[in-house]
Amino acid sequence: MKAGNYSTVTDFILAGLSQKPELQLPLFLLFLGIYLLTVVGNLGMITLIGLSSHLHTPMYYLLSSLSFIDLCHSTVITPKMLMNFVVEKNIISYPECMTQLYFFLVFAIAECYMLAAMAYDRYVAISRPLLYHAIMSHETCFSLILMVYIIGVACASAHTGCMIRVHFCKLNVINHYFCDLLPLLKLSCSSTYVNELLILFFGTLNIFVPVLTILGSYIFILASILRIRSTEGRSKAFSTCSSHISAVAVFFGSLAFMYLQPSSVSSMDQGKVSSVFYTTIVPMLNPLIYSLRNKDVSVALKKILGRKTFL
Repeated sequence: MKAGNYSTVTDFILAGLSQKPELQLPLFLLFLGIYLLTVVGNLGMITLIGLSSHLHTPMYYLLSSLSFIDLCHSTVITPKMLMNFVVEKNIISYPECMTQLYFFLVFAIAECYMLAAMAYDRYVAISRPLLYHAIMSHETCFSLILMVYIIGVACASAHTGCMIRVHFCKLNVINHYFCDLLPLLKLSCSSTYVNELLILFFGTLNIFVPVLTILGSYIFILASILRIRSTEGRSKAFSTCSSHISAVAVFFGSLAFMYLQPSSVSSMDQGKVSSVFYTTIVPMLNPLIYSLRNKDVSVALKKILGRKTFL
């Protein structure tokens, strides 16, 4: 399409999660509660790990980084999502939309690789306990965290750079509650071939590489657990693994459902439901799954609360 044949869209309207008036208030209260729990849980975990010297280990540095990613991930999406429930038209400008898209991708991709890094850490701790401190040194931990963010920024920059080249004309209602890749591409009046190839390539890479890393780590972990003679030790290890795997399944399953379907069979309404899991539910659950069930974290929390009560 030639440059003179279309007018550039400067604002988008976010359709939101539901169009039913009777659901707006209940959904607003539900997601407001989820967001508040997410902020309190993840900020609390970051603060607790920072204040407790005995939690200054690679495992908890990774947990703290995951909490930071979850907090940012939810904050990029949820406040604008809540606007859909209280205003008639939730308008977002083109620059704001591209900014939201960019940071959403940074933190979503970073979470994929952070989960993989945490699985590798657990593999080293369970399968190579005597070499744990040598393998998972502070330098190695810092390098893993830095690499997670580098991958997130690189992939997000590629996606957003290609999205900026896409032309939008006339249609400006995004059938979603935030600026995501697929809903935006459906409004395009120019070729989206390169964007779709990029989604397929990075989507496959950023889902299967972390998933294979996690599966590989847990195969070795399972082999190590089966060699544990203590029933109590096996039960504790299995419990930790099942919690991790459950969260990984919800996060990666919803991502795969959203991004690895052909556009001809995917549904935006189904995509909204699946995206709720990895944008709002998982960030709220992660502090519980990975941290609050951990005995060291519980002890640290009691010490901090006891110290404040005494003061």
